[in-house]
Amino acid sequence: MEPRKKEKRTALLQAALKLFTEHGFHGASTAQIAKHAGVASGTLFFHFNSKEELIHTLFREVQAKILSRINESLTDEKPVRERFLATFTELLHYFLENPDEFKFLEQYHFSPFDKHSNYSRSEDNPLRKLLSHARQQQLIKDAPMLFLEAIAFGPLVALAKEHANYGTPVDAETVRLTIEACWDGLKIS
Repeated sequence: MEPRKKEKRTALLQAALKLFTEHGFHGASTAQIAKHAGVASGTLFFHFNSKEELIHTLFREVQAKILSRINESLTDEKPVRERFLATFTELLHYFLENPDEFKFLEQYHFSPFDKHSNYSRSEDNPLRKLLSHARQQQLIKDAPMLFLEAIAFGPLVALAKEHANYGTPVDAETVRLTIEACWDGLKIS
C-alpha cells in the first residue's frame, strides 16, 4: 500500500477508535469518523466496504498488537503458573497503557460484532489455551472455561475499567497483587 494511502487508513482507524470509545458503534457515524480523520467521507469506503468491516478490521489490528505483546510470555519453556502471571501481567499493562483500545475491546466483546469473529471463544485463543493447559495439568480448578475466564479476567478487567474510565493510577504492586489474585482464584487449594 502506498504511504499516503496507508496514512489515511491509519488515520481512519485511529479516528474510529476514538469515536467508538466516546460514542459507541452506533453513535459514531462514518461521516464523523472521516471528518475526525481529516479525510473525505468517500475515502473511508475506499479503505473499508462498510462500517462493520471497519469495526472488524480495528478489532483484528488491536488483537494483533495484544498478541504481539503477550507472545513472548506464552512460551512453553516456562512453567504454567509463571506463564500465566507473565502473560496476564503483560495484558493488564497493555490495557492500562491503551485505555481506548481496552474500551473498544470491551465494547466489541459484548456486541453482536463479536459473534461474527467468535475468536474470544475459539480454541485458537492463546489465553484459553493457557487456561486449558493449566486445567489439564490439574494446576487449576476442573471447571468450565466460562468460570475459569471469569476468575482469570474479572479482577484484571475491573482494574483496567477503573483506570480507563476514571484515570485511577495503578502502580506495579497493584498489578502484581491483581494478577496473583487471579491465579489464586483459579488454583486448586
